[in-house]
Amino acid sequence: MAAPLLILRDVYLSFGGPALLEGAEFSVMPGDRLCLVGRNGSGKSTLLKVAAGLVVPDKGERAVQQGVTLRYLPQEPDLSGFASTLAYVEAGLTSGDDPHRARYLLNELGLSGEEEPGRLSGGEARRCALARCLAPSPDILLLDEPTNHLDLPAIEWLERELAGMASALVLISHDRRFLANLTRRTLWLDRGQTRALDQGFAAFEAWRDDCLEQEETERHKLDRKIAAELDWLRYGVTARRKRNMGRLRGLQDLRKERRDQRKVAGAVNFTLSETELSAKLVVDAEGISKSYGDNHVIRDLSVRLRRGDRLGIVGPNGAGKTTLVNLLTGALAPDSGKIKLGANLVMVTLDQKREALDPAMTLSDTLTGGRGDQVRVGDSLRHVIGYMKDFLFGPEQARTPVGVLSGGERGRLMLARALALPSNLLVLDEPTNDLDLETLDLLQEMIGEYPGTVLLVSHDRDFLDRTCTNVLGYEGDGRWQLYPGGYSDMVAQRGQGVTAKAAAAKAEKEKAAPAGVASERKRKLSFKEKHALESLPKRMEQLQAEIGVAQGRLADPQLFSRDAQGFAKAAAALEAAQAELAAAEEEWLRLEMLREEIEG
Repeated sequence: MAAPLLILRDVYLSFGGPALLEGAEFSVMPGDRLCLVGRNGSGKSTLLKVAAGLVVPDKGERAVQQGVTLRYLPQEPDLSGFASTLAYVEAGLTSGDDPHRARYLLNELGLSGEEEPGRLSGGEARRCALARCLAPSPDILLLDEPTNHLDLPAIEWLERELAGMASALVLISHDRRFLANLTRRTLWLDRGQTRALDQGFAAFEAWRDDCLEQEETERHKLDRKIAAELDWLRYGVTARRKRNMGRLRGLQDLRKERRDQRKVAGAVNFTLSETELSAKLVVDAEGISKSYGDNHVIRDLSVRLRRGDRLGIVGPNGAGKTTLVNLLTGALAPDSGKIKLGANLVMVTLDQKREALDPAMTLSDTLTGGRGDQVRVGDSLRHVIGYMKDFLFGPEQARTPVGVLSGGERGRLMLARALALPSNLLVLDEPTNDLDLETLDLLQEMIGEYPGTVLLVSHDRDFLDRTCTNVLGYEGDGRWQLYPGGYSDMVAQRGQGVTAKAAAAKAEKEKAAPAGVASERKRKLSFKEKHALESLPKRMEQLQAEIGVAQGRLADPQLFSRDAQGFAKAAAALEAAQAELAAAEEEWLRLEMLREEIEG
């Protein structure tokens, strides 16, 4: 069995308050696919930084196998000091890495490589940092929320890219579908400690619920034992003092054990504020179009939205999803066509950019509007502290400025404020950003029980499947198509997921081109395929040389007794090189056959 590439043992860490990590540990094996899950604030990002060597724990051990390459994707990358995005990505390459891969990855992530780092948005900076992590094909990839700021085509591309890499992966993500498709092991960080499951994320939630149920049973047994000992202390004390003192100490130990147990963090409590029902027909759009110059955002769209519908809107970045929402809600007039809105509509919007939040205002003032200590939830008043607790905010956070809240906390605050307002039309623009899995579950249940109508813009495929009754998908060149069901139903009906805007435009041109021209365009190797076909033979030669060196070392009959660690390292290197060689040969053969087929 190959030796672990990375080991963390008995890691303890605190930042002046209660311990964040208390004996956390895990290991990464060659080719591992590991997801790290836990509640917001449980310390997942901190543990990943410890694994990357960026944070030194108060106590514990970090061991990395010699020669192992590691890349870490932070949530807030620093690109300062580089002239261009390409220069930043190329700086992460080492000798022997493919220099063409840097530009290829940037192009796939929607960047040209010529952008100035100082002018990038937060999302563009993260995509650039992702390209830098992937470019060297390291032994270990530590990725903290890699799908943040990616649209659906980019997320599905990233899934395929990571699935095809030989690197070991450690992923933090709130995208269920992404985790389920990529992982084979799960690490649950809960109350400072880690628990491992030798299955991917798809099996995690049922296992977690079983663990919590068993824990609650054990806690109940402990409570009953304490109650029995207390009863003895009151009514069963005898003259045998020595035995009684020992039993009293045992009771004190039981109480300490119960006191030291850390309970699971509470759940968010969503309370909807309802108003009178809207008309049965909420939106009736007939033949609407919208353009900005030569850019056709919406072309001849007809759609009806009835009370109780949950309409998901999906498309790549730049397709016009926000424009479409503004048209359907009456905030924007179409260039042509007619839009009729139903009577009694009361709309509440959740903004994905959190722009409606004033970073200088306190959490309490944001919820109350700066008017006293009461929050109006529908027709009733609630004390702001009690309402904060429903969304997992502690009383001590009441005077905390919004600007210092984490992304997950800002997301919960936006939900708390939006759900306090009465509505019968809920417009949710990327509501799942930065929310943990448990909060996503409750938001999903809330949408399911909401008596009004929901417009949902999201890149979370699993969330769309769980909530939507219909999906409006981007087809390219300003055209949108309505599909019944969720995202998976749309994929089943159209035969593919959402494609990038440029790819959709190219497909439209190929449809319009003569059949012969279209077939000629299709019968070409991509840049990536051409480069792989040229570079794979050289890589296979290098691997064969590495295999020869490792086999030569292992041929020494005295190696194991003389240097057991060296023997294990050579055996692991041989196994990894042989696996990579087999994969490279298979890929080269596939591409060579494809080239021969294209060239006739």
